[in-house]
Amino acid sequence: MTKPKSWITLSGIGVFAVLLLGVAPLVLTDHWLNNLGKYCCWAIAAVGIGLAWGRGGMLVMGQGVFFALGAYSMAMHLTLETAGDRIPGFMVLYDPLAPLPAFWEPFRSAWFTLLAIVLLPVVVAGVLGYALFKRRVKGAYFAILTQALAVALATLISSTIRETGGDTGLSDFKYFFGFVLNDPANKRMVYLIAAALLIVCLVAVWQLYRSRFGELLVATRDAEERVRFLGYDPATVKLVAFVVSALMASVGGAMFVPIVGIITPAEIGAAASIVMIAGVALGGRASLFGPALGAMAVGWGQSSLGSTWPDGWPYLLGLLFIIVILFLPNGLSSLPARFTAARRRSPDRQPAPAIAAAELEEVRA
Repeated sequence: MTKPKSWITLSGIGVFAVLLLGVAPLVLTDHWLNNLGKYCCWAIAAVGIGLAWGRGGMLVMGQGVFFALGAYSMAMHLTLETAGDRIPGFMVLYDPLAPLPAFWEPFRSAWFTLLAIVLLPVVVAGVLGYALFKRRVKGAYFAILTQALAVALATLISSTIRETGGDTGLSDFKYFFGFVLNDPANKRMVYLIAAALLIVCLVAVWQLYRSRFGELLVATRDAEERVRFLGYDPATVKLVAFVVSALMASVGGAMFVPIVGIITPAEIGAAASIVMIAGVALGGRASLFGPALGAMAVGWGQSSLGSTWPDGWPYLLGLLFIIVILFLPNGLSSLPARFTAARRRSPDRQPAPAIAAAELEEVRA
């Protein structure tokens, strides 16, 4: 039987789904709907970060790596779909006689691309996580290592101009699995897919939170040695959460490409990973909706304030991050609980022991 609190959470997901899938396409212009789709892609990655960091205690500072795996897999397929039987234009520009790189060829297949979006992050995160967690690497060391991987991958892509487009990235996509991207109806379809995937990720993480695995993950975060003494392997528990978060980042990256129309190393490096972390911290890393809403809020700020005030936006984001960490360590999602606790501690309300003492005096009298 579903608990009342579970019904409340499930109802919240339902309301969120109605707003994204039903209300937003009716009231927003194509421009803002496209922006909302971009925010949904960041929110998908943020939901995974909430699972790994909020419940698992793993500060994943390199989600840009997995975001890149999904984004570049999708971008290579869309680039080849646009080019047809020809070599992509940016490759011809740098070397007109060179053939298509061998690792590009399988991405002509739509099914291979979809499998790559799912399997590549799972394999990479599985190997990386196994190597780190079995050696009990955690805390700041884990965060620095994952961030270094994001920097290394962004640098590698920037240096391989002919194979990946370098700093200019991959862009000018005309088709999305046979659908013309310039068609407003198809753009709305792509948005709906991204929004639906966000809802699916929220439901999946909600199920994980209320499962036995979710309890083990929190226990591993709070008392790893006790979990080990009880016969469970904390490395396996953390590995599963890390792989799931990597998969969600890859899915978010894959949908980011057709919505935004370009992918560059700037979208996957250390700075992009930190922006994702900032959004999760703002919303509340341990809650279900906090990471998604925080990422969408930061995404809106980056699109709006970042374009009108590009020099000041990074400082404003950093200041916001510091304020949240110092005064709201559990994010904005903790405000309702804090407000309720403050009301219970209000001066006009006597504490329970005082009330009991007064009642006892009345009885004695």
